[in-house]
Amino acid sequence: MANILIVDDSRTSRKILRRILEEAEHTIVGEAVNGEEGYLKYQELKPDVVTLDITMPRMDGLEALRLIKKYDANATAIMITAAGQKEKMILAIKSGAADFISKPYEPSDVLGVIDKCIKA
Repeated sequence: MANILIVDDSRTSRKILRRILEEAEHTIVGEAVNGEEGYLKYQELKPDVVTLDITMPRMDGLEALRLIKKYDANATAIMITAAGQKEKMILAIKSGAADFISKPYEPSDVLGVIDKCIKA
């Protein structure tokens, strides 16, 4: 099981993702409400996996991804995307994202992506 940091400005999204992951016996080591806070918590907590919402205030998920990958080239980052963000997803993959999960969350999709990334 993995230690996971959740970065999303939506409390509801964080709560749903936390429930899915904890029910599968993953450990949520922290949560952040924007990319800047997520980057700082990544440095502090050194999780196995970080989930990054793309659209957030102060610093979006793409910028946070770039900073995290600069800090730790081996970071496993999974982007969270809403419908209609295909161009941003392409940028995220080019910037080093391991994979992505689409909202609304389907537990089987979330767990499949997490499992694939931690076994890679």
